[in-house]
Amino acid sequence: MSFYGFDFIFPLMFILVFSLVAITFIVTLVRGASEWNRNNHSPKLNVEATCVSKRTNVTQRNEPVAGDISGAHGYMHSSDTSYYATFEVESGDRIEFHITGLQYGKLKEGDTGVLSFQGTRYLSFERHVPQNEDVDFLIEQGNDVDVTVE
Repeated sequence: MSFYGFDFIFPLMFILVFSLVAITFIVTLVRGASEWNRNNHSPKLNVEATCVSKRTNVTQRNEPVAGDISGAHGYMHSSDTSYYATFEVESGDRIEFHITGLQYGKLKEGDTGVLSFQGTRYLSFERHVPQNEDVDFLIEQGNDVDVTVE
């Protein structure tokens, strides 16, 4: 005994859900390709900027081990961290870029320097070293150490 109309509704719902997933995948692919193309056709800019903010976004996942949905075999925990930096240019505009963990570690809020970017693509940031950070160590014979700050 079957529900009347189930033979009609199930194939229709299957086609609708499959179409929705396929369209979402295609739209995401086209958006990514168009942003990549737009960045490639944008000029490479070098501007004076200040790093005004840094942030991270941590995504965590718990996946059942051995494909067991009940979790009887435990869960595998994993996480991904995305790094972002916001720069303020001379005009007062702020731009946020997705950067690598290494680039994130080298930046400090308040750093000033030359920001290089192409469209929405971060290229580099060469920070200006303040004069008070130049420290020379003069080591002479013996145990005495003289430190001079320029």
